[in-house]
Amino acid sequence: MSIASDRLQAIREQVQHHLDQGAGEALSPRREAELVAFIKDRLRAHDAVLVAHYYTAPEIQALAEQTGGCVADSLEMARFGRDHPARTLVVAGVRFMGETAKILTPEKRVLMPTLDATCSLDLGCPADEFSAFCDQHPQRRVVVYANTSAAVKARADWVVTSSIAVEVAAHLADRGEKILWAPDRHLGDYVRRETGADMLMWDGACIVHEEFKARALLDLKKVYPRAAILAHPESPASVLELADRVGSTTQIIDAAREMDNPEFIVATDQGIFYKLQQQAPNKRFIIAPTAGNGATCRSCANCPWMAMNELETLAQLFERQPPYLNKSLDKSLNKSLNKSLDKSVNKSLNKGADKGNNERGDRGGRERADGGGDGLGDAPGGEFASEFAGREVFVDAQLGERAMRPLRRMLAFNAGRRAAPAGALRARASRAYRPRRADAG
Repeated sequence: MSIASDRLQAIREQVQHHLDQGAGEALSPRREAELVAFIKDRLRAHDAVLVAHYYTAPEIQALAEQTGGCVADSLEMARFGRDHPARTLVVAGVRFMGETAKILTPEKRVLMPTLDATCSLDLGCPADEFSAFCDQHPQRRVVVYANTSAAVKARADWVVTSSIAVEVAAHLADRGEKILWAPDRHLGDYVRRETGADMLMWDGACIVHEEFKARALLDLKKVYPRAAILAHPESPASVLELADRVGSTTQIIDAAREMDNPEFIVATDQGIFYKLQQQAPNKRFIIAPTAGNGATCRSCANCPWMAMNELETLAQLFERQPPYLNKSLDKSLNKSLNKSLDKSVNKSLNKGADKGNNERGDRGGRERADGGGDGLGDAPGGEFASEFAGREVFVDAQLGERAMRPLRRMLAFNAGRRAAPAGALRARASRAYRPRRADAG
């Protein structure tokens, strides 16, 4: 299945429009200090905690750390928010991250600086088209990347992050399962080559990682011969073949800290440099080059949607003090979902997998998302009316229940990984982040 060329072009045009708007004037030190002080005060007053993705701006990541929040990948952000006692979660990232947080913590208010911050992988995988694609291949296990809408997750058997994608695919392949993968074709191709799994791909891509260029990377390597190349698996295969380590954002940070190289060329969003420099302060990091379709600089490795998370927009969340809303959704979801989530995360890998097999038969008749769309923001009826319109995340209750099933399976799998013997865990980790070589096939 391919993304229609007009859709991909529309995504690029949206990004270009955002770039054309410009980032505005840089904040003065005084204004930045004022905003930080105001946000810290409002987080305390509203019993709120800030969770930020590795790709957000350094000042956002620093603020999350200073206020007792967290800086992490999308799964850990949602897990941290679920376990934190705060009533309100402020998610600095992109829309699917806020959505996942709401599914896992339906009893809490989930806010974002802007719901306009989306993802090309999410945009490139509309729920109705993806559901039809799944219906054409009912014999395959549906495995979707976390960078998707709740409606797409609701159609899946498994949700994975880049840190566990190889292990989940290997697990399914060992059981003789065929996989339908979505949406990132580069990550899917990497997983297929690493595991040998039978995988049918949806044709999506991250517009940031897709722009990394192998030839320019080779040229940069000549300038920095002592540098190791670290690459995220959303990058093209030609880039991954040159990498010394391939892994998720967290795995890239771990590699930089553990490896002996004094320098690293990094092929992922430049926002990760905040954590890289924090974890390995005596090492040098160079962003991998991009020079492709729509590039406006030597390296444009910055997600324009992540860049929408700014101190100004974050401060605007707290200019009003609306009542605590969405009680009916909170109660219905909290009863049916949160109890089963807490129970399932303590299960072993095999128990989680067996549960998935028992639920497999209902895949063909699974309903699509109620009311269409992605289930986020445009909530139906007065029941969901909010003074935070355009800033608060809502997920339809039935859609949330269906999306929770593959998310539970992912958490159960992760629980199994954490409970595994140390030797087994090291073996899995080495497989999940094995260097790509030109002769690897």
